[in-house]
Amino acid sequence: MDYNTAVPHKVVGAFLADTDAGGNDVCTSNSEIKESKNSNNNECCQQNGQLWGSTDDQIFSQDGKTIIAVGHASAKSVVPLELLRSIYLPEQPHDRIFDLKTRTISYLHTRSFMPVKSLAPGEKKRILVTGGAGFVGSHLVDRLMLMGHEVIVIDNFFTGRKNNVAHWIGHPNFELIRHDVVDPFLIEVDQIYHLACPASPPHYQYNPIKTVKTSVMGTINMLGLAKRVKAQVYGDPEEHPQSETYWGHVNPIGPRACYDEGKRVAETLTYAYMHQDDVDVRVARIFNTFGPRMNENDGRVVSNFILQALKGEDLTIYGDGYQTRSFQYIHDLVDGLILLMNNDYTEPINLGNPDEYTICKFAELIRNEVNISCKIKTLPAPTDDPKKRRPDITKAEQVLGWKPRWPVRQGLSETVKYFQRQMEAGLI
Repeated sequence: MDYNTAVPHKVVGAFLADTDAGGNDVCTSNSEIKESKNSNNNECCQQNGQLWGSTDDQIFSQDGKTIIAVGHASAKSVVPLELLRSIYLPEQPHDRIFDLKTRTISYLHTRSFMPVKSLAPGEKKRILVTGGAGFVGSHLVDRLMLMGHEVIVIDNFFTGRKNNVAHWIGHPNFELIRHDVVDPFLIEVDQIYHLACPASPPHYQYNPIKTVKTSVMGTINMLGLAKRVKAQVYGDPEEHPQSETYWGHVNPIGPRACYDEGKRVAETLTYAYMHQDDVDVRVARIFNTFGPRMNENDGRVVSNFILQALKGEDLTIYGDGYQTRSFQYIHDLVDGLILLMNNDYTEPINLGNPDEYTICKFAELIRNEVNISCKIKTLPAPTDDPKKRRPDITKAEQVLGWKPRWPVRQGLSETVKYFQRQMEAGLI
């Protein structure tokens, strides 16, 4: 794809504009932008430097109805949505050509990258993301890269995919390493986002012993780097909605225990390291998250329903359909993780969308989004399946100034488009 059609000059200039201590716009630009035939490019860069990334009220359009940027000004994480969308939801792939007749893929050498912010040496951080080729991790990597930081990804590719971060391979600020967090890993970094662990039942139940080892040994190894860590657990809660003070209700010998108990131990380890060794930690308890790059085989309700609807199949509900879930879009989660990392708060914080849906209602939402009249069928519920799941995000609102911005329907629209394009390319 031509660089200038993928990222309009106006958006590129907007993100590359920064402000110095004296209040003057400082435009930093790569060679492609400087060589543009648009003589007004520098002027555009300066004008949009005031439009993007300055305050949180510039996240929405002037009428307040359309999201035009993601991030929070307090964490310096604001990114124009169109720039980010050109990475995870391009009209055409940046680096490959699909031939559906021969079912072949031709990979193209990437000679240019998305523009990233130019940071002063004191502002630029060296950040490690474990599980960075996975669904959540890859979106976090995109944001950190666009913010101008140096990012190192380690992933064993059990559920992660190289294609999720392929657009950054070769960039001076990016490094991808195949590594399993169960094994020690030594590196000097400023921050660690520990996201490595399969999160969907089919994946974490495939090898429950390995799942526990990933949660426990992986967390020990990351805590050994003595910077930051992430974890989460609630099980099938008896308290509703679930606040951070709720201790959880988990069956320690059930099929979900390898994941739930592994995360509980990870939290115990995290705070033991904090109290004993003064390790600076952050703990995010993440609720159901969806968006582009979800694994089509992860068995979770969003990807299951969307793919079944796109294929014209019946939507399958496990249980009576009256169990509830709360769904947050991936951009909201990334916003919360970055805000938490750059805050001094060390107690657990819930990151999720408190809007609660029954599974039946959610199936209807997706059926309407895909615009298909498929049927809904029910099958027996899996063992220990939580009956209710909804976060209390009062603490996130008070401490971080964070709450979800993306309506579920808007997030579903982007996610459906993603899976449609994957199917059209023959990748699903």
